[in-house]
Amino acid sequence: MIASRNTGLVAAAATLLAAAPLSAIFQTWTWLIQCAIAVAVVAGVAALTRLVRAPLWGQVLGMLAALLLALTWLFPSGSELLALLPTPSTIGHFADLLAGSAQDMRSYGVEVPDTDPLLFITVLGVGGVAVLVDVLAVGLRRPALAGLPMLAIYSVPVAVYVDSVPPLPFVVGAAGYLWLLVSDNVDRVRRFGRRFTGDGRDVDVWEASPLASAGRRLAVVGVVLAVVLPLGVPGLSGGLLDRITEGTGNGSGNGRGVGGSSGRIDLFASLAGQLNQSEVVDLVKVTTSEQSPFYLRYAVADELRPNGFQARAASGRPVNRDLPDPSERVGPGVQQNEYRATVEVTKSLSMSLMPVYAEPVRTQDLNGNWLYDPNQQIVFSNRESSRGRKYSFDYIRSTYTPATLRAAKSLPAEHPLRRQQTATPVPVPEVEELVRGLIQGKRTDYDRVLAIYQYFSADNGFTYRLSTASGSSGQDIVNFLTNKVGYCQQYAAAMAWLVRSAGIPARVAFGFTNGSRRDGDTYTLTNLNLHAWTEVFFDGIGWVPFDATPASSVPGSTRSAWAPDTDAPEPSAPDVGATDSPSSADSSAGPTGPDNADRDTDSGLSLGDSTPAEQAPVWPWWVAVVLALVALLMVPALRRRALRRRRAGRAAAAATATTAEDGSPTDDARVMVVEADAGRARADAHAAWAELLDTLVDYKVPVDRTETPRATADRLVRDALPDDAEAIGAARLLGRAEERARYARSPLTGEPLPSALRAVRGALSSQADRRTRVLAAVLPPSVLLRWRIALADASGRLVALTTRVRYRLLRWNPRRLLADRAAR
Repeated sequence: MIASRNTGLVAAAATLLAAAPLSAIFQTWTWLIQCAIAVAVVAGVAALTRLVRAPLWGQVLGMLAALLLALTWLFPSGSELLALLPTPSTIGHFADLLAGSAQDMRSYGVEVPDTDPLLFITVLGVGGVAVLVDVLAVGLRRPALAGLPMLAIYSVPVAVYVDSVPPLPFVVGAAGYLWLLVSDNVDRVRRFGRRFTGDGRDVDVWEASPLASAGRRLAVVGVVLAVVLPLGVPGLSGGLLDRITEGTGNGSGNGRGVGGSSGRIDLFASLAGQLNQSEVVDLVKVTTSEQSPFYLRYAVADELRPNGFQARAASGRPVNRDLPDPSERVGPGVQQNEYRATVEVTKSLSMSLMPVYAEPVRTQDLNGNWLYDPNQQIVFSNRESSRGRKYSFDYIRSTYTPATLRAAKSLPAEHPLRRQQTATPVPVPEVEELVRGLIQGKRTDYDRVLAIYQYFSADNGFTYRLSTASGSSGQDIVNFLTNKVGYCQQYAAAMAWLVRSAGIPARVAFGFTNGSRRDGDTYTLTNLNLHAWTEVFFDGIGWVPFDATPASSVPGSTRSAWAPDTDAPEPSAPDVGATDSPSSADSSAGPTGPDNADRDTDSGLSLGDSTPAEQAPVWPWWVAVVLALVALLMVPALRRRALRRRRAGRAAAAATATTAEDGSPTDDARVMVVEADAGRARADAHAAWAELLDTLVDYKVPVDRTETPRATADRLVRDALPDDAEAIGAARLLGRAEERARYARSPLTGEPLPSALRAVRGALSSQADRRTRVLAAVLPPSVLLRWRIALADASGRLVALTTRVRYRLLRWNPRRLLADRAAR
């Protein structure tokens, strides 16, 4: 038992060590503390179940129940009983956390913050691995197989980490696995008793053997290979081979750099997740020489699929080399000015994309792992993250006049850019009909785009609201055009879809507005400044931004001469006592802004109403729990009472045979008893004797199953019964009846066995203390003993069945079949 307990503790510690690679995913160590609590609870319950010699399936149920309690304590829903016991609301809360974890995994790039959904799924996964490792290493004595669930933990950072996975956490996990193998090996050796050397000297220290040395060498070689191979396999973790061949490209670039993809995150889901956060987090600080800069970009979605706009795989050249000169591809009428900007990304923003202003021409402080895609005008990396980086760059800002845009000619129908950027997966009749009405009579691309842009105005019923479902598929666009309620994601995607339906290339851009927190020429941008807008391509000019989202609803929104603010609301007088602090301005798109009435909150307030939402009463749960506990406590007593009544009923039925039909005794009663059914009399005697033994167990009188009935009755009279002639006679009568029923040709009949049982029970009760009497009435030890024996028997039968099945399977072992065939 001690060895199993030690192995169980080592298994728990090895599970935590195997979870070390998860440190590369999270920003803080909260996950480790919560996982340690869950694993400790699981290991403690596993040790207790083994202490009471529970079968393996009982140990598994106990560990799963412990994991459920740990999750309930770490992630409460507020409706738990006694702040610990889960309720149906708790299970529903867990389901919401699982759904939220899928959303957060799409919204965040590594390193991820400590959100409850991500922490919940991490603790659930590590706790489940702890259960599997304990079952394999301790229950089934197969510690080598425990490496499979441990390996599943390591596969998580390998799959999601943008950079190469650090090797040190894996070494820590491998050390835990080796510790588990060595601990099991030592335990197996100790099972053979004391160890001796070749000269007969017993030893208590570990001495190496050739077999053990070979095993350790194989283990070390395996760990080294497991660490080195991921570094050398391209694509597995941004490995060493990628670093060696980074200048050769992979076929998707332009021959001068490394191709890659920036589509590691769902841009729309990430935008929705950040805007709906209740906490304001600083993400970027940007200093620019431009007096009124446009939006800071980091990604575009230019591929329209059935499920909406998606980011296309990016490819480009390293940003520390010469970048394309935008002045070479624009025509007359476009004014271009060069500015310089410095961007500092905080540790709260981690993604494989780098925020820059459109059309950068030179960069500083960025290495060759960061690439620039001139088509999407984004900076991205396949190996590094933007978290905590500071860099500078020069960029070109292009401005246009409406006359310049009207002069731009339409792209030919066979132009590759037009075919690519105007394609729609499935025609939407509602959208096409709306576009035909909007562009009717418009002769130039700019006039068509302007008509679509002006359609998204308050005069047409469009309003801004964050609490709407995200999505950019055809049906999502139709719903938005019908309801006319949404936020920047819907406005940008809807306008891009309508412009594409008009035969003009369009895409959705993602970035930051300028916000309201400005200190000189430095802007501090938060998660509430994240934004999406539409970019339209004009021949000879390039991609021109159009922001259809209402400007009054977005802090730091910027308008231009070619895309003016069509709503232009008149500024209202400020309220008395209102402040103009940056925090209040920033929150206009956040939880305290104008969209607050439309945001789902956890404050218990119903949407659109200032009255508290009606909460379900808690007292029915308390009543149900109390009734359930009372019913559970009454089960042993009811079982004991039912058993006693059944036994007394037999004796009563036998006694009726000794009376006349009118109820009066007859002279022939003795004769009738003698001629009674002998089998029934024996059964009645056995039932009375079994009831007596259960009564002795209930009142803590020792029972020896090897004694004869007469010896048991004599010991009962001598040790347990007081000087009560009636009780003594009753005990001897019960012993004599059982003895005759076992050994005599004819059993004892005609004796009042039920009254004898009552006399003995009353005498034992008068001699016992109060606690014993209460337990005998509420939790009869005899019933608990019967259940314990039945459980042990069932477990033994299950083990025997498992052994037989295993034996039959071993008979079909391929090695055995091959050996039998070779013997023939």
